[in-house]
Amino acid sequence: MTVYFIGAGPGDPDLITVKGQKLISQCPVCIYAGSLVPEDVITSAPEDALVMDSASMNLEEIMEIITKAHNEGKDIARVHSGDPSIYGAIAEQIERLKNLDIPFEIVPGVPAFAAAAAAFGQELTIPKISQTLILTRTSMKSTDMPEDEDLAILGASQATLIIHLSVRNSLAIQRKLIPLYGEDCPVIIAYRIGWADQQIIRTNLQSLRDEIRAYKLTRTVLIFVGKSLDPKIIEESALYDKNHSHILRFKKRTPQGQS
Repeated sequence: MTVYFIGAGPGDPDLITVKGQKLISQCPVCIYAGSLVPEDVITSAPEDALVMDSASMNLEEIMEIITKAHNEGKDIARVHSGDPSIYGAIAEQIERLKNLDIPFEIVPGVPAFAAAAAAFGQELTIPKISQTLILTRTSMKSTDMPEDEDLAILGASQATLIIHLSVRNSLAIQRKLIPLYGEDCPVIIAYRIGWADQQIIRTNLQSLRDEIRAYKLTRTVLIFVGKSLDPKIIEESALYDKNHSHILRFKKRTPQGQS
C-alpha cells in the first residue's frame, strides 16, 4: 500500500503527467483538492473507487481516511494542484505518514508559474536582463513569511518575482516594489491558469491594484513582476549563436584563402 502525492498541474486535465493519470486510474482511493483541482482530472478513477474532495476537510480527517485505507491495503491517489513541492501543504502529511510507517511517493506536476508562462507565450529568463526567478508569497491569513524573505529584501535582487497567494495584498506589493523596480516595471497578472476562464492581464506596478480591482480578482492568482516580462525586450542567448562553440558543436573554421 502506498500514498501517491500526485501533482495534477494547474487545472487543464491534459497537463497532468502520464504517470499521475495512470496512478489515478489504478488507485481504489482518491483524495483530491477540489478547490484547486477540477473533477475532470480525476474522472479516470475506477468506477468503484472511493473519491473524496478534501477542500472541506482538516488534516486529521484526511489522515483518518488514509489510515483506514492503509489498514485495508488500498493505494491512495492524493491529488494536489500544480506541483506538490510548491505550496502543496504536503510536508505535514508526510510527517504523519512517516510516524505511522505508511509508504508514500511524490509524483511531480506542472507548476502554475510554468503553465502561465506558456499561456502568455514568453521565456522568463532573458539573457542580460534576468536569469533568476524567485517564487514567493506575502504574509496574509496563512503562515507568516520569514523576516529575511520580505519582498523588499527579495526585490533588491532585481530578479523576476513570481508572487503566489497574494492577490489581496497588492497595495503592499506596490509599496515595497515600486521603489526597487519602478512604476513602469512590467507586471503580468495570471488568473486561474489552465481553467476555462483563465485570464492574462498585462500591466505595470503602478496599475497593479487598479487592474486587480477592475477584474474583481480575489483568489487563484499569480503576480509576475520583472523587466524580463516586456515582450519587446529580446537579448539572444549564446546557445545557438553560430559563433559560439561547445562540447557538442564546434565553431566552423573558415577555409584557408577565404575571408
